[in-house]
Amino acid sequence: MRPRRTAPAVLLVPLAVLLAGCGGGASRVAGGGGGGGGGADSGTDGKGALTLNVGDQKGGSEALLRAAGELDDLPYTIKWSTFTSGPPLLEAVNAGAVDVGAVGNTPPVFAAAVKSKIKVIAGTHSRSDGEAILVEKDSPLKRPEQLKGKSIAVAQGSSANYQLIASLRKAGLSPKDVRLTYLQPADALAAFTRGKVDAWAVWDPYTSQALDQADARVLTTGQGVVNGLSFQVAAPAALDDKKKAAALKDYTDRLRRAQNWVFKHPDVWAKAWAKETGLPEKVALDAVERTRGTAVPVAVDQAAIASEQRIVDAFAALKLIPRTFDFGEYVDPRFNGDLPPSSTAPRTYGKAR
Repeated sequence: MRPRRTAPAVLLVPLAVLLAGCGGGASRVAGGGGGGGGGADSGTDGKGALTLNVGDQKGGSEALLRAAGELDDLPYTIKWSTFTSGPPLLEAVNAGAVDVGAVGNTPPVFAAAVKSKIKVIAGTHSRSDGEAILVEKDSPLKRPEQLKGKSIAVAQGSSANYQLIASLRKAGLSPKDVRLTYLQPADALAAFTRGKVDAWAVWDPYTSQALDQADARVLTTGQGVVNGLSFQVAAPAALDDKKKAAALKDYTDRLRRAQNWVFKHPDVWAKAWAKETGLPEKVALDAVERTRGTAVPVAVDQAAIASEQRIVDAFAALKLIPRTFDFGEYVDPRFNGDLPPSSTAPRTYGKAR
């Protein structure tokens, strides 16, 4: 095990901000109290009698839409609730406290495995360079095969959870060959920087920040290993409500336009994202160019369902979820429209950072 080190304060504070509750743009109405399902109430946008309850993560959909100008002239009200990660957000969707929210490729698998009431309604395809297994710069680990017997921090049920399993499998290993420590990013960062774990499986912007400020280096990435998909996941009850379904269609259209805007304005978005989260601007831009800005809005089609089914089957075989199931039963493709197939190549800013 590596000797104990102390994480630099400049790193710990922004990450704490990134994970914690609320805050945001001046045009938002301040909210009070806690949101349902463990989310912090972080205000409202728009106007109108219809309210769409949206689950978000710090620096996520709300910040993106605001920076792109897509929260202007909303014909309905959005009430935002902020969550630390995808799994608790989907718990809120299941509970009916949230109508829709953005998550990675793995949280819907864990949620559906326990028969949560969720429907995947929209997707994006990104590069997976930001899905990484990190080690300390001077670690003796040079190849994923050397992870055997080592301790690895990862957030259970996160996209990094599957990236880790898939990377281990590619290296001829299984989770039984390593020592998994299930930690959310803030706790994983502390464990990593203090030498309590040998490696950390995580996603952007944590990847970019650890590389920039925590003496980390990439052991391997998810590129070519994971599907690079992320999803908007809605509550079936919201989809069954005609007015809310119309608002969901409008909301996903706005997100698609905002994502297109990000690719064309990476510097502007990185500055806005940094201001929202407390990330250094360099780290934010690295994450945009490595992962976040490369996303292409795609259809949630049969190829996407098949790709997610492989995640289901992998977790079920390892008994990391309580049952296997047909992922297609948790997809509602009504908003696919003329979107390109899920296999559409992500955008790129050139050489991967």
